[in-house]
Amino acid sequence: MTVKTSAPPAHSKILILDFGSQYTQVIARRIRELQVYSEIVPFNISSAEIENLQPKGIILSGGPASVYEKDAPQVDPKIFSLGIPVLGICYGLMQMAHHLGGQVEFSGRREFGAGMLRITNGSELFDGLGAQLDVWNSHGDEVTALPKGFRAAGQTDSSNFAAVEDPQRKLYGLQFHPEVAHTPRGKEILQNFVYHICHCAMDWTMGSFIEEACERVRRQVGDAKVVLGLSGGVDSSVVAALLHKAIGDQLTCIFVNNGLLRDREEEVVQRVFGENFHVRLKYVDASDRFLSKLRGVTEPETKRKIIGNEFIEVFQHATEELLAEDRQNGAGKPGGYKFLAQGTLYPDVIESVSIGGNPAQVIKTHHNVGGLPEKMHFALVEPLRQLFKDEVRQAGSQLGLPKEVVYRQPFPGPGLAVRILGEVTPERLSILRAADTIVQSEMEAADWYYKVWQSFAVLLPVQTVGVMGDQRTYENTVALRIVESQDGMTADWVRLPYELLARISNRISNEVKGVNRVCYDISSKPPSTIEWE
Repeated sequence: MTVKTSAPPAHSKILILDFGSQYTQVIARRIRELQVYSEIVPFNISSAEIENLQPKGIILSGGPASVYEKDAPQVDPKIFSLGIPVLGICYGLMQMAHHLGGQVEFSGRREFGAGMLRITNGSELFDGLGAQLDVWNSHGDEVTALPKGFRAAGQTDSSNFAAVEDPQRKLYGLQFHPEVAHTPRGKEILQNFVYHICHCAMDWTMGSFIEEACERVRRQVGDAKVVLGLSGGVDSSVVAALLHKAIGDQLTCIFVNNGLLRDREEEVVQRVFGENFHVRLKYVDASDRFLSKLRGVTEPETKRKIIGNEFIEVFQHATEELLAEDRQNGAGKPGGYKFLAQGTLYPDVIESVSIGGNPAQVIKTHHNVGGLPEKMHFALVEPLRQLFKDEVRQAGSQLGLPKEVVYRQPFPGPGLAVRILGEVTPERLSILRAADTIVQSEMEAADWYYKVWQSFAVLLPVQTVGVMGDQRTYENTVALRIVESQDGMTADWVRLPYELLARISNRISNEVKGVNRVCYDISSKPPSTIEWE
């Protein structure tokens, strides 16, 4: 196995060995918040590979297994003698004890939730944190005997070895989780490890990332050209701005209007990237083509597949036109379109690293349309593959993208088609666009738009009786979906002020022809999804 790292060796770096904890990504994010580069690698990386990566420190994540089980994931024990500081968290602590001659046993009870840590021996890990700390536990095993050279650094009511250390070998272990918000001063523990024990510099900044990413792109691309499918979403927009900074007119963006966009979306994209950034932009209006393919289709997955397949065909045709233009201009060889840029983010990369993969039932095909056919023969450029979503937004701001793009709420690749339950028609699109525009404008006016994860309207295939003036009506129902979330994996409905809900409802009922009823979706995820289809 070979592990590739993308950060330049000049950076201070913390490696996180992933044993399958649900909190592994949280550890990585906490380290980056300290302006130190962190990278997640597989648990079974060899000590030789770690030496090649030259980290300043190593963190062993938690995990669901027990170290004494037959098929439990095991670390290469040679990492403990590299002279690189190691911090084991929960399962990581058990690994350390197990491989260095200590004893790990099933405690007979699962300790989950809040606890109180009493600090002993003045460990450098707890510098400046006082005599006791609130901590968060999640484990069933415990260390019952320490390896030679170790001592207790902290105790809880249920464990004499809730924090341990061997300062001579720079080995540290915690039975609790410092990375989660439920350990209020956990970030300070990580800070002590990263700064005082590992001696890391605060050299992971968005400015340095942008400069290094631009240099990597220039080295990879040379004088060839790059094509990017620009959707107007955060990820593709930041990729476009970054690549334009790096290679200028070697980049061409293709923006496909599938007819399922929100109001004036195509104008915003063309204004921001064509007029303001002066990016080479090929605009393709394929709205009639998409809508004709969707005629009569009501099944959600069929809609998604039609839109995904149609996007690939339209994008491929637009790329072929660019290649033909290249040949006409005599630039078909060294300077031709050889690279396809994508907005791959670090969580996408982590999925291929995580222990045993991440098998999950397919609820529905991904919100964003799928990959392009291999016959297009592009090499990939993925300049954001080191970044988490919040870091992508930081990069976008630093690159000068407007707030309306950088902090835009997530929008599904199939667009409004998955917010129209039932058949997608021009008339129903018009109704939903008008309702959605009111939702967005009222959320912005009330200063709520940037406080929530998503806020949008859904057009239901339900007509209800109403009364307008002295007339009886039989018209459409619109549902409002407004949720808060950190990453879209779980979500809760937002308790908006009644006055704001009333304004949105009144405006939709009065201004959108064809709607006489507005409902508010108060379902959380799980059991519901955020999108209705």
